[in-house]
Amino acid sequence: MRRYLISGQSFSSAPLPAGLHLVATPIGNLSDITIRALEVLAAADIIACEDTRTSRVLLQRYGIQGRLVAYHEHNAASAGPKLIAAIADGQSVALISDAGTPLLSDPGYRLVDEAVEAGVSVVPIPGPSAALAALTASGLPTDAFFFAGFLPSKAKARADRLAELKSIPGSLIFYESPRRLPDCLSAMVETFGAERPASVCRELTKTFEEYRRGTLSDLSKHYEETGAPKGECVICVGPPLAEAAPEGEVLDALLRDLAGDMPAGKAAAEAARQTGLPKSDLYKRLVELKSGDG
Repeated sequence: MRRYLISGQSFSSAPLPAGLHLVATPIGNLSDITIRALEVLAAADIIACEDTRTSRVLLQRYGIQGRLVAYHEHNAASAGPKLIAAIADGQSVALISDAGTPLLSDPGYRLVDEAVEAGVSVVPIPGPSAALAALTASGLPTDAFFFAGFLPSKAKARADRLAELKSIPGSLIFYESPRRLPDCLSAMVETFGAERPASVCRELTKTFEEYRRGTLSDLSKHYEETGAPKGECVICVGPPLAEAAPEGEVLDALLRDLAGDMPAGKAAAEAARQTGLPKSDLYKRLVELKSGDG
């Protein structure tokens, strides 16, 4: 039976069944580890991690003596099959990233794909996630959201990707390096519009944790003036802003155009679909236009 420590007190961990265990780890504050995560890490035969030096800090904090094996994007092709073979041989493997939930912006999905293909057990051990922590504190809608990870570093590819994401009906979550943050926000202003609400979350759960909220234009101007900040950043962008319904001459022109191709009732219905305005009001206005009262 293997052991782990919490505040100097020793606890035992039950045997862990063979399988791939996806363990979420702290994104900054090491106290954010869950008890279940500690039990799994202590009991695992193998701990697969991005950087053994980073992971060893966490394990030492909790007195865990685990067998660390590097698994990252540069060795996934060779390391993955070995880990799956170990599981097939009856061993338990815990997969962790440098911080947060595995598979989000790291190569862990390949290992899960291989595990599923091999028919071995895959068990998520939920916990910290920078994306969700940033979204919940952003002040932006949380009922629908899309995690977009890191944007391409080259300007053209970044602009193309932002154009693809522009109309998604939910909040958007991005990871970004501090060095690229000013350019990224500037590109978002150009594609999403200056007034779209957003937030930049920096150094989550750490000593200098910071949340800056405002429009994309506000945030872009701030980081243009102050320069790149320190620490990894999460950018959250609110859903697309509702376009103002047409009115006055613009609305009249739309009604006349539609009425030229269809009966008044259908024209009013189509105008209501396009503008979000009440069909009855649009029909009344169309009748006024046809009678010459408008």
